[in-house]
Amino acid sequence: MNGQKILNASVVSVVSIASISVLTAAVLAGCSSSSSSSATSAPSHVLLISLDGLHQQDLTNCLANKTCPNIAALANTGVNYTGAITPAISDSFPGLAALLTGATPKTAGLFYDVSYDRTLYAPSDNTCTGPQGWNVVFDETAGIDGWNGNPLVHLNGGGGFNPDAIPHAMVSGNCVPVYPHNYIKTNTVFEVVKQNMAGSRTAWADKHAWAYDWVNGPSGTGVDDLARTEINSINPASPTGKDYTDLYTNTEIFDKFHTQIVLNQIDGKDSTGTDLAPVPTIFGTNYQTLSVAQKALNGSGGGYIDASFTPGPAVAAAIAFVDGEIGKMVTELKAKNLYNSTLVIITAKHGQSPSDHTKLVKNGDTLTALLQSKGYLPASFGQFNTTTGSLNDGSGLAGTGIVQTDDVGLIWLQNPASAVAAVADLKANLSCVTASGICADSSQAYILSAASGVISGTGTLFDGTGLIARFGDPASGRTPDIIVQPNPGVIYTSSTKKDAEHGGNAPDDRHVGLLVSYPSLSASTNSTAVVTTQVAPTILQALGGSSLVSKLNAVTVEGTAILPGLPF
Repeated sequence: MNGQKILNASVVSVVSIASISVLTAAVLAGCSSSSSSSATSAPSHVLLISLDGLHQQDLTNCLANKTCPNIAALANTGVNYTGAITPAISDSFPGLAALLTGATPKTAGLFYDVSYDRTLYAPSDNTCTGPQGWNVVFDETAGIDGWNGNPLVHLNGGGGFNPDAIPHAMVSGNCVPVYPHNYIKTNTVFEVVKQNMAGSRTAWADKHAWAYDWVNGPSGTGVDDLARTEINSINPASPTGKDYTDLYTNTEIFDKFHTQIVLNQIDGKDSTGTDLAPVPTIFGTNYQTLSVAQKALNGSGGGYIDASFTPGPAVAAAIAFVDGEIGKMVTELKAKNLYNSTLVIITAKHGQSPSDHTKLVKNGDTLTALLQSKGYLPASFGQFNTTTGSLNDGSGLAGTGIVQTDDVGLIWLQNPASAVAAVADLKANLSCVTASGICADSSQAYILSAASGVISGTGTLFDGTGLIARFGDPASGRTPDIIVQPNPGVIYTSSTKKDAEHGGNAPDDRHVGLLVSYPSLSASTNSTAVVTTQVAPTILQALGGSSLVSKLNAVTVEGTAILPGLPF
């Protein structure tokens, strides 16, 4: 057991590596608008629900076709933001961080659940004397069940952290562990509420039991009731020992756990339903059924029928399912006389790409292959080379750099000084038809590098100012050296299990649904271009006004504004 003790739920590091540099940022444009309603009383509670994968077009279509009656009822007293987009890196971590911190990856420091930090040391290096540079993996293997590649047998991830998932950092001369809550670089709405609203309570439930410890924020204590549920744990109902993600109908089983958690909290209990507890001031959850249905093979009923986001059988069923779960929550809020004092926000961490199946390209991970063939990454790197073949078994390699690919490529080079040469080689292989081509030859593809300031292609919302301006300086250790956005529809995989993915800057990844509902509002549609980072300060504005909003670091650092058209 490597001589290490199991790291349990009570462990909270007293030293955080998070530090916020004060940056100059302009307030987001287009954020002023007339109120959709006259003055209204402030809500006492906020319920935030992320329907992962929910495109804005999904929301528009289900409202028009009357296939989401419970969401439609909320829309009757809500603002539907049809121009909402996520930050440019749309993985679940930065997507949720946007909602809970108001920050983009540049400030929050969360680029992906699998990332890299040049300043960190391996989990086994508790003296911080070995090579620096660690492939940080905060996924399902962050729980103790994943230790040494063991099967994930418990819904709660085993009840503690996997010690081989926790890297180390040198802070003020001390070598300290870096838990997920240490890894995030800015505070969360949960911390702001806890620290500034007397008698408040906070709660959250998400898809990974221990990786989402970061929602606590750098204090490590932002969430009073953080439910520990692991979607990749073995589903007891599966005859073949699969987890909850193999079929969307099995994902429904997992998502129902989250519904019950919220119902328990509405009923004045904790997430387990065992102990009495005040109804949370801010609480919420994440649903995965729609995301799994979107990724399912198109030929087997997954994804969409056409480019107009007409849902296939799985997506249609998934939308109906999540709508029903939302209806249960609303019914319970009304039964407990809480509906009139609860602001309900429905949105998504990310969308899914491609929605148009005819654009799908799966040529394999040609990006990683090219980088390795040119020597920018070793043949084996990071935690993709472990003894067990599983991540976070403690045998990964330090100091190698990594590349993280889905429908985007985030590249941390083994030698950052080789970035200019690497960009040149990538630009020489943009084709989508050659064996070494990285499929980045359309007008919506780009290669972005801090070292060279090079952009190839136009790239949505990228203006040529370089990587540092938008994502931070790679020299600080966290930001990728190079970001590659391939053509829309490209997934760097040859997997036969999925036909869609997320994480990148494709329109299908970023254009998400956003509905803010409160009983005293009038139904309205707001087409203003907004970013999901604006949800966080809006939550605080609704609960406590501008003085509470000012406590959120991202408001100062990035100038994140509240959503327009609300009376709070």
